[in-house]
Order: sequence, then structure tokens, then C-alpha cells
Amino acid sequence: MKYVTLGRTGMKVSRLCFGTMSFGGDADEQTSAAMFNRCREAGINFFDCADFYQKGRAEEILGSLAASCRDRLVLTSKVFAPMSDDVNDRGLSRRHIMLAVESSLRRLRTDRLDLYFCHSFDAAAAMEETLRAMDDLVRHGKVLHPAVSNWSAWQIERALGICARDRLARFECVQPMYNLVKRQAEVEILPMAAAESLGVIPYSPLGGGLLTGKYGPARRPDTGRLIQNDNYRRRYAEDAYYEVADRFAEHAKSRGVHPATLAVAWVMHHPAVTAPIIGARNLQQLEPSLAAADLEMTPQQRADISALSPEPPLATDRSEEKTKPMW
Repeated sequence: MKYVTLGRTGMKVSRLCFGTMSFGGDADEQTSAAMFNRCREAGINFFDCADFYQKGRAEEILGSLAASCRDRLVLTSKVFAPMSDDVNDRGLSRRHIMLAVESSLRRLRTDRLDLYFCHSFDAAAAMEETLRAMDDLVRHGKVLHPAVSNWSAWQIERALGICARDRLARFECVQPMYNLVKRQAEVEILPMAAAESLGVIPYSPLGGGLLTGKYGPARRPDTGRLIQNDNYRRRYAEDAYYEVADRFAEHAKSRGVHPATLAVAWVMHHPAVTAPIIGARNLQQLEPSLAAADLEMTPQQRADISALSPEPPLATDRSEEKTKPMW
């Protein structure tokens, strides 16, 4: 396993991050423990979680597994999603952040989070209040570095500006969705992260299973996240995505590589990416993603894979400037 520095934090993290969304859900405690141990055996020291995963159960399982080696791990969690029917038990208000972090720390059996993510954007909460609350958590030692997921580039840049102006602890890591059929992050988020020296840990490198070789225009398995989960089914509903998945599976076959391995490696080899988040429901699913850590990919090989899906337009839509400057 290779290790890289996360943004400007100085922390060394494994080139792959393991996401624990399945813990306590698709993966029972025994299976979760087997995957955690396999990740540690492979050299992974970076584990991503969220309070919302199984309403805290994933944090509890991860906390139990990590207890004996806590100081050797980089652990994350997130705040935003509703945790009960209480109208205030959600969002990015100062009140909710302060209460939620205590619950996450207790479930994770730790005194601090290495990264604490704002899980989504909260239009009802003043950004200054959210950022001040995160800064206070840093000052109290309960969070080492604030981070952000599912915000747009302009929202993140606005937050960075407020933090610079008010001398607050800034976001040091972003967690966008990114895979071969969901490439919007290439337009502004990834360039912004590189320019601001932010760590980047993209989720869904396999597109919810779409890029594992099981899906195509005329291929649908009987079970799977894209079949059983309404959110994922809507997210990947376009027929064009399945055509890309089919072309990608053929490309992987021609290279003699498992599609899941190649999909994770493609994300991992973007210059702005620190560590893709891999996940699985069992050890069998986990192995191909783990293999991406050992797959080297040249810029040309990555470009060949990129050509299998439509490239998103430039933020300005001045696509002619990709090949020749206008001026």
C-alpha cells in the first residue's frame, strides 16, 4: 500500500480509503469485522463513516473494530442528515453540530475525529455559524480538520474565503461523487481542490456497482444497489450510463483486469485525487477494489478509459479553448 499526504494537513493516508456505509446494514457485524481486518492487512489506515449510516450503527461497529488500533488510523464522520424525527436533529446549525459530534465520538469510542464532514449543504443555516461551530470543535480538540461533502465549488470557495477572513479552521478535504459516468467534479471541484491544496476522497468510484461488469444495455442482475435502492436507481437511470458501462467492461476485459479494479484505479489516478473511497458488502466484493492499489496507470491509459464516456463541458462552455486558445 502506498501512502500520500492529505492536502496540507501533514497526515499520511493510504491510497485507498474504506467506506463503512455497509456496516450494520448490508454487512452484519461478523462480515464488517472481516472486511475491516482485510483492509488493515492490505495496509489501509483510512476509514470513512457518517452518523447517518444505519442511524449510528455503522459508527458503533467501526468504533469497536478500531478501538485497539485507534492511534494508527485516520477516522472520519459526517454531520447533516436527520437522525430522528426531532426537527432540530439534522442540518448544519451550530446546535446540531455540537450535539451530533458528541454522539459520533461516543459511538466511535474516540476523543477526536481526524476529519469531520459537513455531509451536505444546508441553505437554512448561516454559513458563518456552521464554520464557527466547526472551528470551535477544532479549538476544543474534538475535530482535527473540518471537511465537506456534496457542496458545489462556489459554496466551498465561499467557505474558504470566510475562514480566511475570520481566521477560522478551514475545510481541508472534499468528498465529491466521482466515477466514469459521473464526471461533473472534473469541471470545477477537482481543479479547485488542486488550487487550494485540499485533500480529495471521492465516493462511488464504481457508480453503485454500474462499473463492475454486471450491467449493460441488455444486462441487469436480479439484485444490487441499482436494482434495490431508489436513490441509486434514479441517480443512474440514464440509458447512456449503461452503454458506457458496457464499453468499459469490454475495455477491462481486453486488458485482463477486473472492471471494479480498473474503475477504482481510474479515479485514483486523477492528479487531484488523494484516495478513492471503496466499499463492499462482503469480502468477495472487496477484493477487486483493493487490487486497485497495485494497478499502475499511465496518463495515456487513463485518457483511453476517459474516452469511453462523455467529457463534461467546461465551466464557461467555451469548449473551443480546449484545443486552441481563442486569443
